[in-house]
Amino acid sequence: MKMNIIVSLLLCGLFVSALGTLQAQNKRVGTAAATELLIPVGARDIARGGSTLATSSGVEAIHFNPAGLGGMQSSAEGMFSSMSYIADINVSYGAVAIGFSGFGVVGFSIKSLDFGDIPLTTEDDPENFTGRTFAPTYITFGITYAKQLTDAIAAGGTVKMVSENIDRVSANGIALDIGIQYKGLVGINGLHLGVAVKNIGPGMKFDGPGLLRDALPTAGSRPVQKLKSDAGTFELPSVVELGLGYDTRLADNVMGSLTGSFTNNNLFLDEYKFGGEISYAMQNIWLFGRAGYQMAPQADTDIFGPTFGLGFRYAEGGVDVSIDYAYRQVEFFDANNTFAVKFAF
Repeated sequence: MKMNIIVSLLLCGLFVSALGTLQAQNKRVGTAAATELLIPVGARDIARGGSTLATSSGVEAIHFNPAGLGGMQSSAEGMFSSMSYIADINVSYGAVAIGFSGFGVVGFSIKSLDFGDIPLTTEDDPENFTGRTFAPTYITFGITYAKQLTDAIAAGGTVKMVSENIDRVSANGIALDIGIQYKGLVGINGLHLGVAVKNIGPGMKFDGPGLLRDALPTAGSRPVQKLKSDAGTFELPSVVELGLGYDTRLADNVMGSLTGSFTNNNLFLDEYKFGGEISYAMQNIWLFGRAGYQMAPQADTDIFGPTFGLGFRYAEGGVDVSIDYAYRQVEFFDANNTFAVKFAF
């Protein structure tokens, strides 16, 4: 009981204090650095609109709420997902986690964006007659630690290293995620609460030889000199999220779950996310159907629309394999399609 009270107070204090740092909303929309940190991963949670803050568990929870990693049921898990994002960008994600008895769970994750080859245009060659190209490299590497503190409470955190490279300029940063999950809220079995503060860290700034420019002398016989443009520093896209979830048994072999979450962004608009899942069990096989929706009421247009997904899980002889698919409707671009495979031992 004392542990529950302490963690609950910590949870509330964390949420309130973080809100105090996010008062710039609507004033600087679109000015965040490293917005790739906001791109979701894993088909299971994307199919539910990204609303699974309170219920996401295992290695898939690292992105949505690191506390969920503490509820990992297996000794080890590994997952890989691939998503066709907007503008022909592909997002690849991989994560592994290992549980240590009495210590907790440690996870490692990596996310990369593939932009393909982009024509390199310059002041001297604005039409790219030379045919040169460049390929930006965006990589985020994370280390997560989570633990189930009590039967009801789990807590976790992730330290993320962010690297962005565009031709001859690059930027590096570090970000922190902290999350808590509370099961059986107010004594109701199946009702869960989740709170997370994500992408907290110093701003990022680009640097490199690509910022050098020729400075032509206006008088005298001095040679051409190089001057360096001083790039600005931009804040990370910090968010505070609060979510609820409820799951219940609908029939002997059928489970249902509803989830919802609220996201407060420091450099974007508030978002609301909703989702649901229904599962059917047959001996060692589980089938899943999922749907969700996310919206930003203050936005003129919701870029991302409804989400749908299917899942298949097979467990036998200590090996647990899951295959999931998610579809997300997108305004102005082709829809997002995400495939994910997870192994548990």
